[in-house]
Formats: sequence, structure tokens, C-alpha cells
Amino acid sequence: MILAERAARVEAEIKLVDARAEAANAQADLSNTEALISRLKLEIEKLRRELYGSRSERKARLLAQMELQLEDLEAAATEDELAAETAAARTGTVKSFERKRPSRKPFPEHLPRERVVITTPENCPCCGSSKLSKLGEDVTETLEVIPRQWKVIQTVRERLSCRQCETITQPPAPFHVTPRGFAGPNLLATILFEKFGQHQPLNRQSERYRREGIDLSLSTLADQVGACTTVLQPLHALIEAHVLAAERLHGDDTTVPILAKGKTVKGHIWTYVRDDRPFGGPAPPAALYYASRDRRHEHPVRHLRDFAGILQADAYDGYNELYAPSRLPGPVTSALCWAHARRQFFELADIAANARRGRNAAAISPIALEAVRRIDVLFDIERGINGLSAEERLRVRHEQSAPLVTALEAWLREERARLSHSASVTEPIDYMLKRWDRFARFIDDGRICLTNNAAERALRGFALGRKSWLFAGSERGADRAAVMATLIMTAKLNDIDPLAWLADVLARIAGIPQGRLHELLPWEWKCAASHPAAAQAA
Repeated sequence: MILAERAARVEAEIKLVDARAEAANAQADLSNTEALISRLKLEIEKLRRELYGSRSERKARLLAQMELQLEDLEAAATEDELAAETAAARTGTVKSFERKRPSRKPFPEHLPRERVVITTPENCPCCGSSKLSKLGEDVTETLEVIPRQWKVIQTVRERLSCRQCETITQPPAPFHVTPRGFAGPNLLATILFEKFGQHQPLNRQSERYRREGIDLSLSTLADQVGACTTVLQPLHALIEAHVLAAERLHGDDTTVPILAKGKTVKGHIWTYVRDDRPFGGPAPPAALYYASRDRRHEHPVRHLRDFAGILQADAYDGYNELYAPSRLPGPVTSALCWAHARRQFFELADIAANARRGRNAAAISPIALEAVRRIDVLFDIERGINGLSAEERLRVRHEQSAPLVTALEAWLREERARLSHSASVTEPIDYMLKRWDRFARFIDDGRICLTNNAAERALRGFALGRKSWLFAGSERGADRAAVMATLIMTAKLNDIDPLAWLADVLARIAGIPQGRLHELLPWEWKCAASHPAAAQAA
């Protein structure tokens, strides 16, 4: 009787272990399926953006949310897989669940390979014979990272004495960005890029270096930043001249708190972006930044005092002096942003946002919804002609966009005549109709883009950085940030690594003649890096 009870208990325990293993496998399968669905949804959404562009203001937020969700689901799926493996190991009848992961891309060829050979037995483990011959090998590659390594470079300058005339000679001292400098170009580039490109204040950098055994105080790092900014000023001047020589610019600004007399004032960072790629222009893209204590109109007037082309910007009144017919060297041509106008309609027609608000949601405006639909048709046409020549873009716009713009204006005016002044949709309608000639200007000029997104993208770093560094320490600090942002963003626009470029520039800028300083500009530097033999021959 006792033996039967024990056998029954053992059998029940075995069944329980098997059931737990099956349940763990099922949970791992469910988690894997959820992660797979999330990953496929994210890939589909990214492909849609590549094909059709962003069709609503919430798409960018949606992608970020989907990526965060995928991150959590993938981590949970891996945890459940390991739990299923542990549960299956306790039973001999249940096979552990194995995830089917997406195929991994091979590691880049330029990475160095370190070969670690596992020692093979000298004798056959089966018969003990020592007559073993190699048939081949299996290689498993593992990606590894080496923690940052610090080193001290000792530059030796030998002194020589002439035995005949007793003259003492010695090679000149190497160039340092700072007087009596101690930091190499790679360290300086790291400090600059982390502060102005990754938004890491110097105090946090100092703390991290201290944990790595290197004592670099905040004042020491600040000294390096100030010296580097001064050395890089000539390069900033070349980029400034390149940007302001454009036929068309994107302009925008954003707030940057600036510390002043124990409190912060609402300063501003202005950007002007030259990007001729949408209309097939050969000039390389570049971004120019300026800082100011306020948003008064004299700032853009001063920034663009020598510019007389097309300015794509919002309807800020501070630009109006630039558009005056009597202005010298000539009036700036204004072109307004359709994305900005569309955004105002979209806020009144965002069905998803209204669903989240519940009872507090305002009624969806059918006029705003129709306006968004009509404007989106124009955006669809623009995506098809992006990158074509200005002449080809103009031809397509005359054929396809012009009738739509004419119909949109007539429809807006007709709807506006029926609305009361208290209707919420009257504000975005009036915003467009009062400036219609500036909105419709893209119909007659193939160089004009439909949006000012290039400038808004260029300011995104400052919008993110404000959450990290909170405020600029002074007006001069804001000016330094503008100078370094000009260099870093221009490098990014030309698809080069800002950190590598800054390091090379800081290493070479002292030894290059003033007349060849343009060789260090990001687009020329990129060409020289791609064709080193041609660069050396030049």
C-alpha cells in the first residue's frame, strides 16, 4: 500500500513537472509571437514611411512607442525562453521551446578579428590513438567591445649640437589646440562631440572620466572647449559663407534658456539650412546656427543681411523686414510651410487623440478633416518628384498640383464664408488665406519645398538637449553651442561621423595653409577620405 502511494506520488510529481514545462513552453511561445507581431508591425510602419512619408503628426510618436514596446516584448520573450529551457531540463519528456530569431547580418569586414583557438585533445577520446589529422574547423564569431583605453603619448624632441659651430638645434614643438596643451585631438573631439552632439554636460563627463581613473576637472574641460571653439572659428566662417550663398534657405528657431544674473531668460537658437538635394542641386548640404538673448526681429535681419534668395520659414513677423521691396541687396522671397498649416487642421481632426480624451474631447471638425485630406494629396505628389531637377518638379507641379491648389483655395474661401467667427476651424483657414500667395509660391518655383522640415529637423537636437543640460550658462556659452552645432550638424548632413571628422580636423588645422582650409570642410574631407590617393596627389 505504501509503495503504491509512493509510486502514485512520484507519478504525480512527474506529471506536474511536465505540466509546468509545457506551460513554460506555451508562455515562451506566446511571448515570442507577441514580439514577432510587434517587430513586423514596426517594419511595416517603417516601410510605409519610406514609401509614402509621414501621413500624420502622430506617426513619429507612434514609431517611438512601437520601438519601446518591441524592446520590452523582446526582453520578455528571451526571459520566457530561458524559463522554458530550465523547466524542460527537469523532465526528460518535454522538449524546450526554441525561438526563431531573425537572421543576423554578418559583422562588418573592417572590424579586426582576434583568433582564439580551443586546444584539441592530443589523443583520440575513443581509442586513445595519437594519429589525429585535421579535417577542418568551425568558426564562431562573437562581437565584443573593448572598454575605452587611455594612454599617454610622449613626443620626444632631441637636441643636437654641431661640433663645428656649436649651434644647438631642436625640432619645433608639436601643435596643441590649447597653450601648453596636454589633450590629444581624439580626446578633444570626444569632449566636444559629447557636449554638443550627445548633450552631455562637462560635469557629467568629468565624473565619468574620474571613474575611469582620469582626473579632469570641470574647469580643465571647459578650458579645452573654449580653445577648440576658437581654433575652429575659421571653419565655421567657411560654412557660414557656404550657407548664405544659397539660392534657397530653410529658417527656423527654438527657445534655449540662458542663465543671466541668477535666473534664466528665454534665449533663442536660430538655424538656416542649405539643402539643395530635393531639387537635384549639386551644392553639399550645411546647417548654420546663431544664438540670441531674445526673439526680436533684428536678429534674423542681421543674420541674413547679405542674403537675397528664397527663405522657407514660418509666418513670424520678424522676417517681414527681409521681404521689403526696398531692401538692399534685394528683397528676400518668402515661402511658407504647408506642414505647419496642415498641423493646425490636423489638431482639429485627430480622431485618435479625441478617442483618448474621452468625454472631454471636442467634436471632430469635418472641414479640418477634409482640409487635411486635400493637403495630403499635394504631399503625395511632392514625394514623387523629390530629388528631380527644378525644371522637372515645376512641370509636374503645373500639371498636377496647380489645379489642386486652385481648388483648395476656392473651397477654403467658400467654407470660410459660411463659418461664424467663433468656429475653431476659422483660425487655420484665415492663417492660410491671408498668406495664400506665399503658400502657393511653390507652384511657380521648382526649388521651393512644400515644407520647412529641414530646419525643424536641424533644431531637434536642441529640443532634446534642453532636457539634459537644462540651460546655457551664459550668452557666450550659447554662441559656442551655435558654433559647434554648425560643425556637427553639417557633418551629419553630409553622412560622415562628426567625431572622426573633428578629431582629424583638430589634428591638422594648425598645419594647413589658410588658402587650403576648405579641404577640411565635411564634404571635401569626405571626398578625400574616399579617394586618399587622389587627395595626396593634389
